[in-house]
Amino acid sequence: MALITTKEMFKKALVNDYAVGAFNVNNMEIIQGIVDAASIENAPLILQVSAGARKYAKPAYLLKLVEAAIEDTGLDIALHLDHGEDFDICKKCIDDGFTSVMIDGSKHPFEENIALTKQVVEYAHAHGVVVEAELGKLAGVEDNIKVDARSATFTDPDEAVEFVERTGVDSLAIAIGTSHGAYKFKGEPYLDYERLKKIHSLLPDTPLVLHGASSVLKEFVDRCNKFGGQIPGAQGVPEEMIRESTKYGICKVNIDTDLRLAMTAEIRRILIENPSEFDPRKYLGPGRDAITKMVQHKIKNVLNASNQR
Repeated sequence: MALITTKEMFKKALVNDYAVGAFNVNNMEIIQGIVDAASIENAPLILQVSAGARKYAKPAYLLKLVEAAIEDTGLDIALHLDHGEDFDICKKCIDDGFTSVMIDGSKHPFEENIALTKQVVEYAHAHGVVVEAELGKLAGVEDNIKVDARSATFTDPDEAVEFVERTGVDSLAIAIGTSHGAYKFKGEPYLDYERLKKIHSLLPDTPLVLHGASSVLKEFVDRCNKFGGQIPGAQGVPEEMIRESTKYGICKVNIDTDLRLAMTAEIRRILIENPSEFDPRKYLGPGRDAITKMVQHKIKNVLNASNQR
C-alpha cells in the first residue's frame, strides 16, 4: 500500500480493455467515498486534484488525507495533478509528493505545447513522476480552463505521434468529442471513434486519456433540480460510449461532474426535507455514501475495472 505512479496501472489496462477511473477530489468526504468504492470493487485508483481544489483544500491537507486513505484501505493510489497550466504548478506538485502530473499546454500553438511539455517531462522523470499532456481542445469549463465549443478542435493523429515522440510524455489526453462540465451537446452526443482508432493504431503503447467523461446521469440532475436551483440543459457522455472507448487505448477516464451531482443531490434532499438540520455529519455522511455508490457504478459498469487491482 503506497502512493504509486500510473505506469503499471496503464500497462495492464492497455492489454485488458478496461480503464482506470481518475476521480477529482476536493475534501475529506469525497476522498473517503471514492476510496471506499475502489476498495469494495478491488479496482485500481487515481485520485486527481485540480489547481482550484488544491487551493481550496490546501496541499498539506490533501496529501495527508490521501495518505490516510492508503493507510485505512490498503490501496495503492496514484495522486495526479489535473490540468496543470504551467511548469511551476507541476513542479510544486512533484516536489510535494504527487506521483503523476498533467501539463495542459493545449491552449498553446503546437511547438509551444511541445516545449512546455518536454520541460515538465524532464523534471518529472528525474524525480520518478509520470506526465500526462493534452493535444487538441475540449469544449466546456473546468476551474479556469474555458474553451468555447466553436474553438474546440479534435486531436490530429499524425500530430499526436510527433508530440509523443518529441516530448517523451507518458500518456496523452485527446479530444474526440467529450467536454468539461455539465455540457449540453448540440445535437446528438458524438465521439469520433475512427479518430480514436487511428491514434491508437499509430501509438499502440501510449495510454490515452479521456477528459470530460462524466455522463451527467439524468437521475442525479433531476434530483438536484427537485431539491434546489435548476441545472439547465445538462447532458453528458452516454456511458456506453465511454465503455466502447476503452477498447481503443483509453486507459484513464476522468470523472468529476457526476461526483458533484451525486453528492449535491443527496445533501439538497436532506436539507430540504429536514430544514432544521445543522449537524454537518447528518448531510455530509450521506453525501459521502452517494459518492461511493456513484463510483462503484462507474468502476463496475462503465470502466470494467472491478477486480483489476
